[in-house]
Amino acid sequence: MFKIIYIMWLRQLKRYMRSRSRIIGSLAQPLLFLVALGYGFGPVFQKAGEGNYINFLAPGIVGMTIIFTAVFSGIEIIWDRQFGFLKETLVAPVSRLNIMVGRTAGGATTATIQGIIVLFIAVAFGFRPTNWLLFPALFLVMFLTALLFTALGTMIASLLEDMQGFQLIMNFLVMPLFFLSGAIFPLQGLPNSVTTIARFDPLSYGVDSFRFLLTNVTHFGLAVDLIVLTAITLLFLALGSYLFSKIQI
Repeated sequence: MFKIIYIMWLRQLKRYMRSRSRIIGSLAQPLLFLVALGYGFGPVFQKAGEGNYINFLAPGIVGMTIIFTAVFSGIEIIWDRQFGFLKETLVAPVSRLNIMVGRTAGGATTATIQGIIVLFIAVAFGFRPTNWLLFPALFLVMFLTALLFTALGTMIASLLEDMQGFQLIMNFLVMPLFFLSGAIFPLQGLPNSVTTIARFDPLSYGVDSFRFLLTNVTHFGLAVDLIVLTAITLLFLALGSYLFSKIQI
C-alpha cells in the first residue's frame, strides 16, 4: 500500500520539478498581487491605522499560491485520461484509493513548495515574520491546506472529461474562494452576509492560520482553524477517493 502511494507521490513531484515553465508561470500572479496590492494599497492601509499592508497581505498571497497550484493539479487527471496514461495506472493490480492518495499527496507537496517559494519572495519584498521558529509548524499547516484543495481538484476532475470545462469551473470556484477568504482585506467589520460566506470558505481558515503563525494575528483562532481544516480535508479526501474510484476507463 505505502509503496504505491510513494510511487505516485514521487511521480507527481518529478513531473513538477521537470516543468520549469510551470514553476515560473505559477509565480507570476502571486508576485503581481504582492507588488501591485502590497505597495499600491499600503499607504491607504497604514493611514487607516492597520499597520504594514505587506505584513497583512503576504499570508494571503501564500494561501492564493497554494489554492491555485493545488486545485489545478486536478487537471492532470483529465490530461492523463485523454492521453491514455490514466488507463495504464488504473488497470494495475493496486487499489485506486492508494493511487488517489499518492497523487493527492504529490499535488499537495508541489503546492506547498510553491507556497514556501512565494513566502521567501515576500520576505525579500519587505515582509517580516514575527517568529521564525514557527516555520516548521507553518509548513505543516500549509501542507494540510494544500491537501484539502488538491483533494477538491481531484473530486472535480474525476467528474469531468474536458480540460476547458475544468478550467471554467475552477475559475468560477477558486477566485471567489480566494477573494472572500480575508486574504486581501480584514474580515472584521464586514457586512454580516460577507462574514457568513467567509466562515464557509475553507481558505479563510488556512489564511487565518498562516497569518497567526507568521504575524501572531488571528480572526478565528488557531485551534478553530486546525479543526476546520482537518475535518474538511478528511471529508474531501473521502469524497475524492470515492469519485476517483468511479472513473470509467
